[in-house]
Amino acid sequence: MRAIRISRTGGPEVLETVEIDTPRPGPGEILIHNQAIGLNFIDTYHRTGLYPVKLPSGLGMEGAGEVVEVGEGVTRFQAGDLAAYASGPIGAYAEFHVVKAERAVKPPAGLTAQVAAAALLKGMTAEFLLRRCFPVQPGQTILVHAAAGGVGSILVQWAKALGAVVIGTVGSADKAARAHELGADHTILYRDQDVSAEVRRITDGVGVPVVYDSVGAATFEASLKSLARRGMLVSYGNASGPAPAILPARLSQLGSVFLTRPTLFDYVATTEDLDASASALFDVIAKGQVRIDIGQTFPLAEARAAHEAMEGRETVGASLLIP
Repeated sequence: MRAIRISRTGGPEVLETVEIDTPRPGPGEILIHNQAIGLNFIDTYHRTGLYPVKLPSGLGMEGAGEVVEVGEGVTRFQAGDLAAYASGPIGAYAEFHVVKAERAVKPPAGLTAQVAAAALLKGMTAEFLLRRCFPVQPGQTILVHAAAGGVGSILVQWAKALGAVVIGTVGSADKAARAHELGADHTILYRDQDVSAEVRRITDGVGVPVVYDSVGAATFEASLKSLARRGMLVSYGNASGPAPAILPARLSQLGSVFLTRPTLFDYVATTEDLDASASALFDVIAKGQVRIDIGQTFPLAEARAAHEAMEGRETVGASLLIP
């Protein structure tokens, strides 16, 4: 089968298309013929070495396709089922991928493999951020960075379904228009405007109870300064580089604020949590409260171009690799 591999860390140029043996599922595992593979910023962290992986390595955590073989003891799936996965093991950038049956989910009837692959990792991330990490309440005003991006676009829609007022930061006028279409009540051009000053203006000086920040270094300070007293900064990504270190005393000086750095994997650590998160996501999709927009697709062999587009902030919505 064809797969994307890296033998060293670095820029998009380290991605190589290779021919390797098709894997076989072991006990408790399933073999999935990928029909679509989700592109996520965590893939670039593995590629660069920000999140270390053992080399040589595959890339990719998310995909969806047909189950073509089940291992011993598997009852959760059978051959012919559509399965989607978003929590590894790493190596989804391939025509076939083996995953543990207990770490995959069955999308509901009518949901395509492409939508499932575009939705699952980003959508479950939005689910735990909004419903469990900081449970957003109706009427609260929240700040979402990268509001037109993959996770951000889902956060905006889901937060509106929860009754929140959403302030979204974006990098261009086009992305501001997109964020408004998704439901954002206010947008801030973070390259041109003082984000925290705009947040204070919009909230009559109070600030917001929560900031969802996937950007990292470039927005971290503005995020802290946008918080209301006892607010929470949820830092869940590093699109512009890792957020800087902070002294604990600074949190008290800003109004007894909270800082957390959660990962999806800790919120779907059990099969029960995984199923509940995916079910909540599929429910809001089915109700039309969250629309999954696939902004761009790339052939599997063009993974390098896909990474260049992601890191160049040239993508909108979800991006997919198609084997």
